[in-house]
Amino acid sequence: MIQYDSMYYPYASRRNAVYGQKGMVATSQPLAAEAGLEILKKGGNAIDAAIATAAALTVVEPTSNGIGSDSFALVWVDGKLHGLNASGYAPQNISIEKLKEKGYEEMPTFGKVPVTVPGTPKGWAELSDRFGKLPFKDLFEPAIRYAEEGYPVSPTLGYHWKSAYKKFKSLFNDEIFEEWFNVFAPNGRAPEIGEVWSSPGHARALKEIAETKADSFYTGQLAEEIDALFKKHDGYLSIEDLSNYEPKWVDPIKANYRGYDVWEIPPNGQGIIALMALNILKGFDFIEKDSVETYHKQIEAMKLAFTDGLEYITQQDKMDVSVDSLLVEKYADERRQLIGDEAIDPKPGKPQRGGTVYLSAADGEGNMISYIQSNYMGFGSGVVVPNTGIALQNRGHTFSLNPEHVNSLEPGKQTYHTIIPGFLSKDGEPVGPFGVMGGFMQPQGHAQVVMNMVDFQLNPQAALDAPRWQWMKGKTVKVDPSFPVHLAQALQRKGHLIERSLYHHEFGRGQIIVRDSETGVLCGGTEPRTDGHVAVW
Repeated sequence: MIQYDSMYYPYASRRNAVYGQKGMVATSQPLAAEAGLEILKKGGNAIDAAIATAAALTVVEPTSNGIGSDSFALVWVDGKLHGLNASGYAPQNISIEKLKEKGYEEMPTFGKVPVTVPGTPKGWAELSDRFGKLPFKDLFEPAIRYAEEGYPVSPTLGYHWKSAYKKFKSLFNDEIFEEWFNVFAPNGRAPEIGEVWSSPGHARALKEIAETKADSFYTGQLAEEIDALFKKHDGYLSIEDLSNYEPKWVDPIKANYRGYDVWEIPPNGQGIIALMALNILKGFDFIEKDSVETYHKQIEAMKLAFTDGLEYITQQDKMDVSVDSLLVEKYADERRQLIGDEAIDPKPGKPQRGGTVYLSAADGEGNMISYIQSNYMGFGSGVVVPNTGIALQNRGHTFSLNPEHVNSLEPGKQTYHTIIPGFLSKDGEPVGPFGVMGGFMQPQGHAQVVMNMVDFQLNPQAALDAPRWQWMKGKTVKVDPSFPVHLAQALQRKGHLIERSLYHHEFGRGQIIVRDSETGVLCGGTEPRTDGHVAVW
């Protein structure tokens, strides 16, 4: 066999935008996208395809998500956009006082403490009940097949898997982490790129979810196994927390950007940050994309919006400012006035007080869905339920143990959430779903790809290919390896502290599908920074 390095690409490559008409699925892993396409060809609609893709992603991209994830969706059906918040709550038996009594000064990253109720399985069921065409059980056939028969590990997946293993080998010494190594390092190491990996326990859990329409996860056999694990380790999540969980259908929020409505899920998600940044940016005229003034204004607007987001976002009914007050034009004007020629160190504003793996799918009937699910920080908490492959999220890590903070930990509360799906429409007609996953990069990626398409007329693939930046804190900004050196230098002269990354993956992984309202033709782009794929019919 020829020997080669699957992560070594010395020459620039180009990916064309992909066109189709009967259906399209775009996501970060080829096998998952093909799972969605398989369902479309069996007569399913875009929502069915999204569920199948999402279920497959828990198997074929476990470094980013799992059955124990949260999820959000924006769904265009019958001329209207619907929002689903399938993020979970803190357990009822946890509190700031209890954690401080045990010596915690801040929320830990891994282990039993940051695990919140996973919302994804019930989110799948909700989407299927309301908008699906095919039987729920049928949607899991590809994912179960991948879990039972195995699949070859793809390049970006293999890179992140090995990185996680090296990190966890030194961090995870407690018994509660043993199952992670049993499932994800069965040979005493992470699987290599191209090596076939399977997970019989994962297949079993997916079958249970498929056959019971997720009830097993919340009130049945799987719920009892989750409950037993946390009782054994004196944890907080319980079967009562699981059985009381319900996802919420929500009204999406929007900002109009140069005639296009940009839609996001309302808080507890951070999508509002992208909308606040775009509200600030629409007050400027941008002549060219690759200029220092364009990047400078984008970065400054995002700094201001993000600082506000970190100050005010939590579960919506726990916020001490309203969503409307953060999106009102007058507030955007006030924040815009702070942008000058030099980089600033941002501080939260004072709005008028009152009361976050990503996939896109579309079908030939005009239905479209923007969907995202994640464990948070890769594999999540490191806690895996024995014999199920269920890796549990660590979303509770974003809670504050300061009782005065808006996002303070409370029993039954939803935390500030990083995963966010996006959607574009114009004059009441859908343009299409978009998203850029990757922690706190997500609203920054949303604003950048929207501007790439709207301001600079880039096609979906080019909009994703373009160099990206990420504001980190204060005046510090990371730029990706393809970011032009002369622009990075010019931004440094404006006071930005520029850090060039050696890796593209720090700047998010996006997918975009747009639909021609006259012909119904679909055009898709997928992320070059990962194993991205557009499956089309």
